[in-house]
Amino acid sequence: MTIDKIHPEDLEILGEKIKLGESRKLNFNTARLFTGTAVEVPVFIERSINPGPTVLITAGIHGDEVNGMEIVREVLTHKLNIPTRGTIICMPIVNIFGFINKSRYFPDGRDLNRQFPGNSKGSLASRFAFNFSKEILPLADFCMDFHTGGADRYNAAQIRIEDDNEVVSKLASVFNAPFTLFGDQIEGSYRESCGKMNIPILLNESGKSLSLDKMICKEALSGVKRVLAHLDMLNPKIEVPPIVKKSILIKETHWMRADCSGFLHIKTNLQDFVTKDQLIARISDPFGAVSHPVLARNDGYIININQAPMVYQGDAIFHISTKTE
Repeated sequence: MTIDKIHPEDLEILGEKIKLGESRKLNFNTARLFTGTAVEVPVFIERSINPGPTVLITAGIHGDEVNGMEIVREVLTHKLNIPTRGTIICMPIVNIFGFINKSRYFPDGRDLNRQFPGNSKGSLASRFAFNFSKEILPLADFCMDFHTGGADRYNAAQIRIEDDNEVVSKLASVFNAPFTLFGDQIEGSYRESCGKMNIPILLNESGKSLSLDKMICKEALSGVKRVLAHLDMLNPKIEVPPIVKKSILIKETHWMRADCSGFLHIKTNLQDFVTKDQLIARISDPFGAVSHPVLARNDGYIININQAPMVYQGDAIFHISTKTE
């Protein structure tokens, strides 16, 4: 994998040619509503007069993950997307369908992040993934993709990468999220598709769906600044936040699940280091008769907490590291 590639002066994207030094807002046309109204995904392109790599920054592959969308919105607002060299392409809301409906999924009920690289004759989500993979993704030399935890599961700020990839590992250390998780690529995911195309990608998880957390967004924005500065693409007038504490590298994790149903009372905090048999929650019935303790099964960091007020037996309630570096 490499990031610095030689590109022609004209960038051809979505049927248009964009020269060095130009900026453009295009619409990625995907499909129409029942009314015939076109559904368009905004694509923001900024090109420096100086040649360099192309960075693709995306969010909203799941339509309810607004925290990720907010991060990319702030990239645009603070003009981090105007490079000193190369090209930056931003897509704050990839899954417009889901965003409109406040849903994780496409209208066909499918998870877009399981449909890559897609099929030109498949379902709506698969067709979208196919067109994205053919028309936009091949232009990228490096990707940053922003997500959140699903439903009420709140993710501590983290970068997810595959193991044994020096280029991606270096970029993850520059981004420096509180946690860096090593994990296999999921079949059909955007990250797997990038891997097969030899495009380095950092996948950021911050917060939970249908929720905005300005502090965790600010943390991710700091990571974006550090990476763009590392690539010599960030305007030197923009202050780059220093690294105060290095990211904690997590090799293995496990989910703790509820042994019973009831009200969930959390007794620990996200990012805390807990010890085996420490009380981290209680699950009680709604009538005050029973209260079950939830004890940590091992020493580790809390990297996800289920913030749902009520849980069923078997629901995932904590994501805890089991092996760190």
